[in-house]
Amino acid sequence: MKSMNESRKYMNRQRARDTRQSIDIATMVYGKVPPQSKGLEEMVLGACMLEPVFTMVSGILTGEAFYLEAHQHVYGAMVQLAEKALPIDIMTVTERLRQNGNLELVGGPYALVQLTNTVVSSANVEAHARIILQKHLQRELIRAAGEILNEAYEDTTDVFDLLESAEMKVMRLSSRLQTTGYKHISTLATQAMKQIDVIRNRKTKLTGVPTGFSHLDEHTNGWQPGDLIILAGRPGKGKTQFALNLLMHAAQSEEKPTPAAYFSLEMSGEQLTPRILSASSQVPLAAITRGTISDKGIDNITRLSLPGLYTAPIFIDDSPGLNIQQLKAKARLLYQREGVRFIIVDYLQLMSGSSTNKGNREQEISAISRQLKVLALELKIPILALSQLSRDVEKRKGKPQLSDLRESGAIEQDADMVLFVYRPEEDEVKNDARLRNTGQVLIRKYRNGQLGDIDFRVYNEIQSWMTIDDGYDYEASLTGMKRVNIDPIPTHTHISLEDKPEDLPF
Repeated sequence: MKSMNESRKYMNRQRARDTRQSIDIATMVYGKVPPQSKGLEEMVLGACMLEPVFTMVSGILTGEAFYLEAHQHVYGAMVQLAEKALPIDIMTVTERLRQNGNLELVGGPYALVQLTNTVVSSANVEAHARIILQKHLQRELIRAAGEILNEAYEDTTDVFDLLESAEMKVMRLSSRLQTTGYKHISTLATQAMKQIDVIRNRKTKLTGVPTGFSHLDEHTNGWQPGDLIILAGRPGKGKTQFALNLLMHAAQSEEKPTPAAYFSLEMSGEQLTPRILSASSQVPLAAITRGTISDKGIDNITRLSLPGLYTAPIFIDDSPGLNIQQLKAKARLLYQREGVRFIIVDYLQLMSGSSTNKGNREQEISAISRQLKVLALELKIPILALSQLSRDVEKRKGKPQLSDLRESGAIEQDADMVLFVYRPEEDEVKNDARLRNTGQVLIRKYRNGQLGDIDFRVYNEIQSWMTIDDGYDYEASLTGMKRVNIDPIPTHTHISLEDKPEDLPF
C-alpha cells in the first residue's frame, strides 16, 4: 500500500514538473500551456498493452509525439520490445522499463496498471493516435515559430535564408500529416478506371499542357502535371526560341489554353517581347529590332499578334540574380493569383541556390533541380527548365547525350523527361541543302514513355519552330506560295527508336 501511495505521489510530482516546464516554454506564446491530450495518450498506451494494436500505432506516432515524459518512456519500452519481436503487454513493458532504469520514473507498476484501466475500447485507437500526432505538430509549430521569431530579430540574419529555413520547417511538419499509407490494389484500379473514363469522354484527348506541335503532343500527350522537363542544347541552337514557342502555344491553345509563366534569367522582358511578336506575326525579328519594319509588317503585328497577346495568360519575370527560393515564392504567387499551370525557367545554370548550401557548383545545381521537381509535385504542374551542355560536347560532332548536361549532378535523375534541341552543323548544311532550316527535338529520357526524335522546320528569321509535315514553308510563302511540298529530312540524320543512347540512367 505504501508503495502504491508513493507511486501516486511520484506521478503527481512528474505531471506538475512537466506542466511547469511547458508553461515556461510557452510563456512567449500568450502564456498558454502547449496543446496536449493527456487522456488520449493514456488510452493509446493502455490499448497497446491490452490489444495487438502497437504495429498500427507505430505507423503514426513516434516517442516524441507524447507530451508527458513518462509516456515517452513507456512508449519507448514498447518500441524496444517490437524491435526484438517480443510480445507487448503490461508484464513485458514493466520488465523492459525496469531493465532500462525507467520504471520508477514512470510511476512504477501501479502507473502502468492505471494506463490499462483508462481503456474502454481499442476500436478507435487509430483516430486517437492521429489526434495525439496533431497535438504534437501544434507544439512543434509553436517551437518553430519561436525559433523563427528569434532569428528574425537578429540583425545578422539573411532574410532569404530565414524564409527558406521557415519554409522547410513548416514543410517537414506538413509532410507528416500527408502520409496516406498503403492502399489495396482494388482501390487504385477503381481510381484508374475513373481516370480512363474521364480521359475518354473529354473534348480534348490531351491529358497535359499542349505543346502546340502535333507530333510532340502525340508522343507526350502534353506536358504532364508534376513533371520536371529539362530542355538542353548547345549555345545558339534555339533553346530559348523553342521555349518561347512552347510558351505561346500553351497559353494560346484553342482546345486547352493554359496560363503560363516564363522566368528569364538571361534576357529581359523587353528583349523577349520582340521575339514573341516575330513568331506570332511572322515578321522578321531583325526588321522589328532595327526599325526597318514595313507597313505590311506593322499591319501583321497589329492584326495577328497584338489581339492574341493582349488577352493571352502569359507572365514574364525577368528578375536578375533570381535564386531558387525567390523563384519558388514567385511561382506559388502566380499559381494562386493568376492561375498559372505551366512554368518555364531559362535557364538552370544562371540560378543560384540557397546560401546555406556551401557545396560545389554541381551540388548546388543538383539541389536546384531537386527543388524544381518538388515544386512541380507540390503545385501539380509541369515545369520546363532550360539547361546548358558541358564544353566537352564541343569537342566532338554528333547529337548530344545525357552525359553532356553541364554541371548535371542529379539533373537527369530528377527530370521526368530530358529533351535536346539539335540543329545540323553548317558544314552538314553545305553538303546537303535539304538540311537547311531543319532541326530536331531529341527525347533522351522519358520516365513514362518512349524515346525518339521529332523533326521540325526552324526559321530563325521569324523565331519559329514548325512541325515538318504541316507542309508550310516560310521562305516559299514570301513568294506567294502558301503551301508547298517539303522533302523529308535525309534518313541518315534521324535516329531510330531502336538506337537508344548508351548513357541512359536506368
